[in-house]
Amino acid sequence: MADDFREVRYDDTADAPVIRGEANVDASAPATAPLGGDGMGCHAGADEMEKAARMAGKSEILDQYAKDYPQGPHDKPQSMCPAFGSLRVGLRMRRTATVLSGSACCVYGLTFVSHFYGARRSVGYVPFNSETLVTGKLFEDIREAVHDMADPARYDAIVVTNLCVPTASGVPLRLLPNEINGVRIVGIDVPGFGIPTHAEAKDVLAGAMLNYARREVEAGPVQAPVSGKSDRPTVTLLGEMFPADPLGIGGMLAPLGLAAGPVVPCREWRELYSALDSQVVAAIHPFYTAAIREFEAAGRTIVGSAPVGHDGTADWLAAIGAAYGVAPDKIASAQNAFLPAIKAGLAANPIKGTITLSGYEGSELLVARLLIESGADVPYVGSACPKTKWSAPDIAWLEARGVKIKFRASLEDDCAAMEAIKPDLAIGTTPVVQKGKELGIPSLYFTNLISARPLMGPAGAGSLGQVVNAAMANKGRMDHMREFFEGVGEGDTAGIWEGAPNLRPDFRAAHQKKLDKAARAAKAEEMI
Repeated sequence: MADDFREVRYDDTADAPVIRGEANVDASAPATAPLGGDGMGCHAGADEMEKAARMAGKSEILDQYAKDYPQGPHDKPQSMCPAFGSLRVGLRMRRTATVLSGSACCVYGLTFVSHFYGARRSVGYVPFNSETLVTGKLFEDIREAVHDMADPARYDAIVVTNLCVPTASGVPLRLLPNEINGVRIVGIDVPGFGIPTHAEAKDVLAGAMLNYARREVEAGPVQAPVSGKSDRPTVTLLGEMFPADPLGIGGMLAPLGLAAGPVVPCREWRELYSALDSQVVAAIHPFYTAAIREFEAAGRTIVGSAPVGHDGTADWLAAIGAAYGVAPDKIASAQNAFLPAIKAGLAANPIKGTITLSGYEGSELLVARLLIESGADVPYVGSACPKTKWSAPDIAWLEARGVKIKFRASLEDDCAAMEAIKPDLAIGTTPVVQKGKELGIPSLYFTNLISARPLMGPAGAGSLGQVVNAAMANKGRMDHMREFFEGVGEGDTAGIWEGAPNLRPDFRAAHQKKLDKAARAAKAEEMI
């Protein structure tokens, strides 16, 4: 029977030469630090890359990140590559150059998405290969690049960012000069295995710049901001927000005898000095841990929450006034000047319906407050960002109204909440919106459609009503589309087929048995 066996070939693949691997290393041999390059690329996995980074001398910075941006229950909530956050901050600053050190594929993706979001300047890149990474030549190339770029006529600062592979390989940006020809050099590590979200990576660069600027202030006189110094005490605003919101906040602070200071992350270096000069910092986005540490080191008072909605504005004005020692009657006068207009704006733009809300910007709790005061029922809020003490006022207000808040929420958390609640509208990240529309639930993308609107004070009171109500009114159209496309492009029929797909449920069942067996074995091992 053996002579009757005949192998059927469809091509000459079997004749291709086989590349033999190297012999296995003796397990008893002493361990050595893994080298960078191809042997420690992005494919190595977060745990292995973190282990390599610690062995390469990056333990201190990784421990600081673990403290600043605590993980869990999910270490990877949904977000873009973290480095996009810090890259975006640098690209928005005038007279600031940005240089990336990382795998070419990562740099390409980050450059692409930065231009997609409106960057209008080049992103510098120092390429490497296995040899330059392992031998330390990459650091020399980076140092040469910043020396070549350090032109004080063009730049106030150059930001150099290590991505995953250089961080894992221990490329020591701390050894770069602090200043070259009067141009500041700021080196940061932004690995995907150390920083959970791109929102928090904004804080990494903002904190590093504030630290540099604070040391400059301590050393002696610094440049005044281009716009000049305010004749009133200022309140620094911490966290990116819609451009009209700082103006609105400034108007609400005026009756208190105060003015709105710079927004951190700043748009130019000299604004950092003004930000540090404010005696009070409003943590509009409460997850800027590194930036808050720098403000506290400068002796500044931090105030949480934001002037959102009726209650939020009343409490925030009182907290800011108290921090500056403003007389109670003056605080009450400011509240009376704006609260009626906010209440009228909320009443004129009511929202009736159940809404689930999730996102990764850090302003999810503020938006939830505004929706609830507009009349919406918001049973669930998921945020990819962590819980901090500066979010306590918003947590207390929302939980008092029966809202379930999930910090470090995963995509599975957000989708499970939406599927269980079956809201009239789902506001969330791209895959949440996609899942919602598949279920026939009207859905809105948080970042582009909700964050891109004023939220503060009277301007924010009615800003969400129109877009939210219009989306919920599309429920009938969603149902019709779902019925029309029912069964198309789902499961085994996804994609494009000229004929029926060749289904093999027996393969799927056999594979599932292997997975179940492995899971039982792992559980049994844990119990031993």
